[in-house]
Amino acid sequence: MSHMNLLSSARLGDLTVPNRTVMSPMTRVRAGAGGLATPSMATYYAQRASAGLIISEGLFPNPVGQSNPGTPGLHSPAHAESWRQVTDAVHANGGRIFAQVQHAGRVSHRETTGLQPVAPSAVPLTSDVFTPTGPKPASEPRALDRAEVTEHAQAYASAARLAVSAGFDGVELHGANGYLIHQFLAPNANVRTDEYGGTVANRIRFAVEAVTAVAGAIGPSRTGIKLSPGVGLAGLDEPDAEEVYSALLQELDQLGLAYVHLESPVESVLLHLRKLWSGTMIVNPSMPDSSAPTDQATAERWLDQGADLISFGRAYLANPDLVERLRLGLSLAKADVATYYAGGDDGYLTYPTYQHRPDAVRPNP
Repeated sequence: MSHMNLLSSARLGDLTVPNRTVMSPMTRVRAGAGGLATPSMATYYAQRASAGLIISEGLFPNPVGQSNPGTPGLHSPAHAESWRQVTDAVHANGGRIFAQVQHAGRVSHRETTGLQPVAPSAVPLTSDVFTPTGPKPASEPRALDRAEVTEHAQAYASAARLAVSAGFDGVELHGANGYLIHQFLAPNANVRTDEYGGTVANRIRFAVEAVTAVAGAIGPSRTGIKLSPGVGLAGLDEPDAEEVYSALLQELDQLGLAYVHLESPVESVLLHLRKLWSGTMIVNPSMPDSSAPTDQATAERWLDQGADLISFGRAYLANPDLVERLRLGLSLAKADVATYYAGGDDGYLTYPTYQHRPDAVRPNP
């Protein structure tokens, strides 16, 4: 597809979006006390409202589902009320925003939540996580019992109802990057012997139940899911990724979802899944361990290969006017890594729109 196709309109569930750029969910750890959204967060998202779609940072759906300190929640009326200022600001600037619901599973710590993490199985994460007193080895998780599995699948739906009440246009379940849904999919984190473990059909069951619950709560046209086939984050190993995600997408494809959002280091897997998925597909071409953010050429290449929309992560941190820069072929600013998770407004609200130099302005003929 051509440059203009990246900036052409598209259908996304019940929405018509004005361009095919998506602001990818990115943790910024700027939430207020108790996981509430803040006025600075409203400004941050409103600055980027020209995106076809904004997907929020991950919001934990229950207290035990929080990953890092400073991350926002969505499991109480107070959380929903705090997010209303964000959705109102985005809509006032002409934008659209989905809430990403993220349950951390084992990627958590008692110091952060006051609770022992839960997971498909009592298999610990063997790396550090952030805590209020700095990086520490993750707390050993407790395996969910059978009844609790259903309870935690339903937590996504409860958060989705709150999201809609807060003015979000829809919800994305975070099924990627090592968090709870992803843990159920990966055989080295899920060693259960009941109907949620072992076979491919069993390991995808939790994901299907969680997505079905959200679609039932707010409607499938307002429901999406992010998946990362073969991404070995948070210690997950997926030797049968193509088989697992093929089975999962074939199940989810029957629900009529707004989209599936994919990132993977294995291009052949993404291309295979594109053939299986009949609905809208968002692709994030830039992997977390890559040194370069997604650029226009990469985005257009993925549109050529069947993606419907392209999600940009780091490019949106430093370029609140990313759509306009792409439209005009302007250079992209680079984000300051030191302020990704630093707190405060510096490196959060302080990235300007493109500044045209006086010496670059062409004189009138």
